[in-house]
Amino acid sequence: MPADSMSPELYNCRFLKAARREPVDTTPVWIMRQAGRYLPEYMAVRSKVSFIELCKRPDLAAEVTLTARERLGVDAAILFADLLPILQPMGLDLEYAKGEGPVIHNPLRTPSHLPRFHEVEDVGCLGYVFDAVKLIRRQLPANIPLLGFAGAPFTLASYAIEGGGSKNYALTKTWMYTDPGAWRSLMETLARSLIRYLRAQIDHGCQAVQLFDSWAGCLGPDDYREFVLPYTKMVLDGLPPDVPVINFLTGNPALLPLLRAAGGQVIGLDWRVNLKEAWASIGHDVAVQGNLDPVTLYADLATIRRRTKAVLDAAEGRPGHIFNLGHGVFPDLKPENVIALVEMVHEMGQRR
Repeated sequence: MPADSMSPELYNCRFLKAARREPVDTTPVWIMRQAGRYLPEYMAVRSKVSFIELCKRPDLAAEVTLTARERLGVDAAILFADLLPILQPMGLDLEYAKGEGPVIHNPLRTPSHLPRFHEVEDVGCLGYVFDAVKLIRRQLPANIPLLGFAGAPFTLASYAIEGGGSKNYALTKTWMYTDPGAWRSLMETLARSLIRYLRAQIDHGCQAVQLFDSWAGCLGPDDYREFVLPYTKMVLDGLPPDVPVINFLTGNPALLPLLRAAGGQVIGLDWRVNLKEAWASIGHDVAVQGNLDPVTLYADLATIRRRTKAVLDAAEGRPGHIFNLGHGVFPDLKPENVIALVEMVHEMGQRR
């Protein structure tokens, strides 16, 4: 949702002010995967439907999104959806297999398979996502923003080629190295589709979006610069400039300067870096998000408090810090610990 169409209460909310690097009363916080299996309320809904049905039922996606935001007391809601359903209208047979996660039954194993991969020119085929956005926005408190999201081109390309998870991304990298022309075509197809998809999320009621490059950490800097950065930048350049974008990559701190070069008003940091050092390295003229190790939430409250304070201290009270975990919350964590974390951030992050 562009700034000129927001209410003053929403425009001046804690999260969006931090994303613009403006002073706030206390550090805003939200949690990646905040609507998930660790919450009994989520499991009550999930027990009745499959994961993909939950994603494709706007009423249920809205319910778990809103319940998680309210239960945790966080400063932003994030749309309940998944990275991969956009690949279905592009020609891939996606299944969420029980106990195995997402599986693509007709992956793009070689560049010769590229002709059956289709650009999403009409995002109406993903209308269930936008219907959920509208339902959530109508029911959220007036000062709570809604975040949309999508997978970045490299992460989606890797799923499309590997057919699922991978330890070494050998098929993906082989395609990259041996047929750069086909790789460029694949990545541009994804980037153009993602621009339309994210813009539609914004148009239907999201105030910010996050781009997840969950798998790009497998690359070295030279490969990221050549094979990934241009297409991530293409997506980010294609979004409205007054809508904050969180550019998040996990697994390789050496890529942070290149992540910054790709764009985004907020750079997401995983737990493998010191927040103070990382922020200084990419420049204080950009906001940052992160970066508590999610494993911390298995510990006792005193340990959680100490480690949360360390992250806040690393930010030094500088405008532009959004607190989050360095990755998603784990499904077997105690909800009480997550709630306590949010309360700690709000208490210790207060500006004096």
